[in-house]
Amino acid sequence: MSEHITIGLVSISDRASDGTYEDQGIPALREWLGRALTSPWTAETRLIPDERPVIEATLKELADNKDCSLILTTGGTGPAPRDVTPEATLAVADKEMPGFGEEMRRISLNFVPTAILSRQVAVVRGKALIVNLPGQPRAIRETLEGLRDAEGTVSHVGVFAAIPYCIDLIGGPYVEADEAVIKVFRPKHALRPRN
Repeated sequence: MSEHITIGLVSISDRASDGTYEDQGIPALREWLGRALTSPWTAETRLIPDERPVIEATLKELADNKDCSLILTTGGTGPAPRDVTPEATLAVADKEMPGFGEEMRRISLNFVPTAILSRQVAVVRGKALIVNLPGQPRAIRETLEGLRDAEGTVSHVGVFAAIPYCIDLIGGPYVEADEAVIKVFRPKHALRPRN
């Protein structure tokens, strides 16, 4: 039985936050979640600059005060001096979840050799899972959903397949997704009857 989830969507960009260009991260996340989730959900959105104290404060606010069970960030994960999203994310963590970053880089390596420059991390803070995603809308979709071959068959599963069960394990709501977009994995003992 699906439960409602509040999801934090955080786009981290100096230029988008000051209006130099239009943010693409939050719209891309909203669009993908709108297609993928069958559970009811609401978003808490934040568009902020690449400032470590601001990122840390935003992640804490969403996890601790806004009851976000999942927080997805986009931007600020490269090697440039202003890219501090991973440092801010690790600073607010109770636990690190290294498999997410490893798998997102593996997915992106199918397209660009510079995927190894990404420093994306995922952590647990209280009852919230925080995941740093890439900055480009296409890369956001690919890392969450996975890769498909010419016939549309999934050739590499995206990281979202593991997110609902992770949320279960940390005490969050039971979230379901459309299997045509992403097949969520849970062990048999953790499955509930479908709505």
